[in-house]
Amino acid sequence: MKVGAIIIGDELLSGKRQDKHLPQLIQLLVARGIKLSWVEYIGDDAARLTATFCRSLNSPDLVFSFGGIGATPDDLTRACAAHAAGVPLKIHPDGQAIVEERFGAEAYPHRINMVNIPCGSSLIPNPVNQMPGFSFAHHHFVPGFPSMAWPMVEWVLDTHYRHLFDSTPDIELTVLVPQAREGNLIDIMQAFVRDNPALKLSSLPSFGTASLPPHIEFGVTGAPLLAEPAMHHLVEALKGAGYTPQAVVHRAAS
Repeated sequence: MKVGAIIIGDELLSGKRQDKHLPQLIQLLVARGIKLSWVEYIGDDAARLTATFCRSLNSPDLVFSFGGIGATPDDLTRACAAHAAGVPLKIHPDGQAIVEERFGAEAYPHRINMVNIPCGSSLIPNPVNQMPGFSFAHHHFVPGFPSMAWPMVEWVLDTHYRHLFDSTPDIELTVLVPQAREGNLIDIMQAFVRDNPALKLSSLPSFGTASLPPHIEFGVTGAPLLAEPAMHHLVEALKGAGYTPQAVVHRAAS
């Protein structure tokens, strides 16, 4: 199961606010041995949101959607998700009780819409102000406020997706190769990809800095038992081609 994110809001696309969800989501996933496969940023546009949810709901992916689930006119996520799923909006009875308990008579006529969600959804508890998010299939909709969204994402992962956790997550090994040019090393890279189909190879060239000469940073990502010997063979191949790779750096894959 691949994991994706949909991050919603005109304020992100206009630059009025900077997105904080993507780096935090990556951290939450990496801590559980899961990798993020894709992310989309979308403004408050009903047609585009509906089309996006239509596409993602028809995939097998686990998707986190951030923003647009409040009660104001620009909060379009609930209606667009329902339209994409082909189901009506319906006030969730447990959500109704939460909203009424918190707001009393002021729950109506507007705040109650925060739990007017796609029929068949379940609630995601909100430890900050109790206003829940919701889950529909493998899509999980949380607020745009980071203080609320992040513990809600953690709850979803720890409650429903422990079977995806990996106690031995992938690692990323990187090595700098000074004075290397990609065009001269394509044969070596092609051989690596051919011989290591379970690993991911990256090549990041740089023109260098005042303290660092032009170089290529090679990265090898995958299971430790595969990545480490593969990186050793790559380093040896680079040495055989006349280069002097620097020390290999280990880090958790993101």
